[in-house]
Amino acid sequence: MMRPSILDPLFGRAEVLPGIGPKTAKLLDRLLARPGEQARPIDLLFHAPINVVDRRIRPTLAEAPLDTLILVKTRIVEHRRPQGRHSKGPYKVLVEDDTGDAELVFFLANPEWIERSLPIGETRWISGRIELYDGRRQIVHPDRVLDEAGLAKLPLVEAIHGLTEGLQERFVQKAIEGALERLPRLPEWQNPSVLAANKLQSFEEALNRLHHPREPADIAPTSLARQRLALDEFLAQQLALRLMRAKLRRAPGRCHTSEGKLAATMEAALPFALTGAQRRALDEIRADLSSDRRMLRLVQGDVGSGKTIVAALATAHVVESGRQVALMAPTEILARQHFGNLSPLFAAAGVRTVLLTGRAKTSERNALHAAIADGEARVVIGTHALISSDLAFQDLGLAVVDEQHRFGVAQRLALGSKGEMADVLVMTATPIPRSLALTYFGDMDCSILDEKPPGRTPVKTRALPQSRIGEVVEGLKRALAQGARAYWVCPLVEENEDLDLAAAGERFEELQRIFGPRVGLLHGKMKGAEKDAAIEAFQRGETRILVATTVVEVGVDVPEATIMVIEHAERFGLAQLHQLRGRVGRGAAESSCLLLYKGPLGEIAGARLTTLRQTEDGFRIAEEDLRLRGEGEILGVRQSGLPGFRLADILAHARLLAIARDDAELILRKDPDLTSERGQALRVLLYLFERNEAVKLLRAG
Repeated sequence: MMRPSILDPLFGRAEVLPGIGPKTAKLLDRLLARPGEQARPIDLLFHAPINVVDRRIRPTLAEAPLDTLILVKTRIVEHRRPQGRHSKGPYKVLVEDDTGDAELVFFLANPEWIERSLPIGETRWISGRIELYDGRRQIVHPDRVLDEAGLAKLPLVEAIHGLTEGLQERFVQKAIEGALERLPRLPEWQNPSVLAANKLQSFEEALNRLHHPREPADIAPTSLARQRLALDEFLAQQLALRLMRAKLRRAPGRCHTSEGKLAATMEAALPFALTGAQRRALDEIRADLSSDRRMLRLVQGDVGSGKTIVAALATAHVVESGRQVALMAPTEILARQHFGNLSPLFAAAGVRTVLLTGRAKTSERNALHAAIADGEARVVIGTHALISSDLAFQDLGLAVVDEQHRFGVAQRLALGSKGEMADVLVMTATPIPRSLALTYFGDMDCSILDEKPPGRTPVKTRALPQSRIGEVVEGLKRALAQGARAYWVCPLVEENEDLDLAAAGERFEELQRIFGPRVGLLHGKMKGAEKDAAIEAFQRGETRILVATTVVEVGVDVPEATIMVIEHAERFGLAQLHQLRGRVGRGAAESSCLLLYKGPLGEIAGARLTTLRQTEDGFRIAEEDLRLRGEGEILGVRQSGLPGFRLADILAHARLLAIARDDAELILRKDPDLTSERGQALRVLLYLFERNEAVKLLRAG
């Protein structure tokens, strides 16, 4: 399953590009590569400009607008060196044209370079921003000083790219030029009629126009170059999804026959009635399980909508038919919680449930593996340990993946492959906007839980400036005196777990000084047993305030907790704030969420907090989050192994997504193994956008 050799020049190390030494290569790795990997020419080609320098404005000195980048033709009149050998004053050069004059100002400058570049009496083109100082026009550190030959080579519109500390734009531009020179002549994979109807150029022309814009609009999402590249990326992604779905659908499923007695017994033991949404989802799941088609279904549920009980009743259906079920959760905390909630339900019906995590000692793990292999353990709940190569099931009928966005597609497939034709049920508590569901989960059928179980109380949400933290602490004293329990979530610090931990540690110590031993601490660096102890102490009420990092975002379920304090709420995304708020309001008592923010709030942060105060509807929140942040952030793409989009923008290019989806369906209907001339070109496209997993699923290789 080799990548086509035509693409080899794009997948080597960026360090081989001309002018890129080891130091610059390391900076490019930090900017563009995945953790632990090296930047490649393809990463540079897909590093789209974020802005441009527009040098088409060429006024006279008198007409030049202030604080706007200009290119002006001048004569060099006089050099004004700083006085005194050790003077730290600026070096100034007087320039003029027919309308007036200006000073070029250089701090800590190299006098030899200035005299060589700006000889008195010569004409030079100066690029920079004019500002007024003591009533005189000046340009501090011009970004270009050019003679006529230099001017001829200067792009009128120059692309500006995102950088990392220590990396200069000119090095990125040089690397991109080298990558463009290595771009091979690739076969055309798009339908010619689609290109003609949308007036789109070739892939190569689009990349060149993106990095060599002729006008600022060329880098905008609406430009024809960006549209062509977005269509390519969407087509690769939609093809990959459909190939994965075809692989799962191609293998026939197994019919799980059940009279529903086990599920009915479990449902009767529940202290509440199922919602209409839960019943609809269960009907859809049972129809899938009872058919001979393999199930691949996504259950999307808003915070507190009761996904776990849906999964439990689906599990009962499969267990009653004589097969095993595996439920994989992303964290040990969540796996243990599922085990604590579900094992009593199954135990009452005589079904053995086991917990398998990375923490199990060798002897314990061997015993668990044996119980799973001989079928004594019918329901297996665990973490990534479930997909370890040495674990074998007697007969796995259903694989349930909780918090889908925390796992990659490969992990989902790995769990499903533990059983012969096992059905797959995927759950997420992150409501996903419809456009994203189609894009990332187009290989699945979808059930939506959009109702909350009865007895859940709305959460009152307030936003307060950080300066009023003293009032929050006083309010907590009053609430604790009445028996309340509270979470206190500490801020995200630059996505740095060590700094997050330090912030949580400081807040824990401060609150402990006020409230004593009633304060607990929970963070991701604690050992598993320490985390369990912290959560159990909070569940039992031994600790009444749990200071935590975002490790509580998923799955910590303490119905008695009624207060959520989120510090520096402006640093969190909307969906994450919604998830954190969902930790309270899980019982009948009135609950509140306090969003502490550090002002002044930016426009986006302000919009987030306003939305959160206005609604508890996770799907509305998800749509707003998509509008504010883009898809990569929402789905946790960076953590999950899901490939994020580098050139496409779901909001700006929604029309192209529909075109790519329809085209992918049509192609695979006509040429399911991609063996035609266009099919071979599409294989190149899949490798180019690193949808390699999908190519491996083709029967013809």
